[in-house]
Amino acid sequence: MSDCCAVPGSIEACAIVVDKEIPNTDSCCSMCGKEGRPVELQTVVHHVKHQHLDRVNGESYRFCADRSCRVVYYGDEGTHFTVDDVRELVTTKTKGDARPICYCFGFNEGDARKEIERAGQSTIPAKVSGLIKAGMCACEVRNPAGVCCLGEVNRTVNRLSAEHQASVHIIGVEGWRGNSR
Repeated sequence: MSDCCAVPGSIEACAIVVDKEIPNTDSCCSMCGKEGRPVELQTVVHHVKHQHLDRVNGESYRFCADRSCRVVYYGDEGTHFTVDDVRELVTTKTKGDARPICYCFGFNEGDARKEIERAGQSTIPAKVSGLIKAGMCACEVRNPAGVCCLGEVNRTVNRLSAEHQASVHIIGVEGWRGNSR
């Protein structure tokens, strides 16, 4: 379990955090120029497709979180792996209901959306938080970004809840207008 997940009572602290200071150009993605966050070699090996494992070496690797960049991992000696070189969808590089929000327990954006549409809220953050507290996560390996998924779970659920509330409000106003004619 990562240190991020071990913070008692904290559900908002878990996130992909990239230092906002002036980036060190030695640690920037050669494709987009953005500074990535360091990831463990084990994380890279876990996510790279088997046919590309021979390219994984002793470099220090970083995760590129830029949504528009196809690079997922890049090394300090020039090796890089794109979205086509990894085994599963990467949260920051994917849109739609198939977009993973929790790699340890298999939740995706569609799961959260369906639950919110059905029940008006999502129990996914509480489920994930409980499993984390029980020591059942392996975010630093299972998540391609090498960080706890709970921050992404919360951001996604909050966004989808706001979208749902806005659509319910619009439908309610339109329905009321339609009945008053």
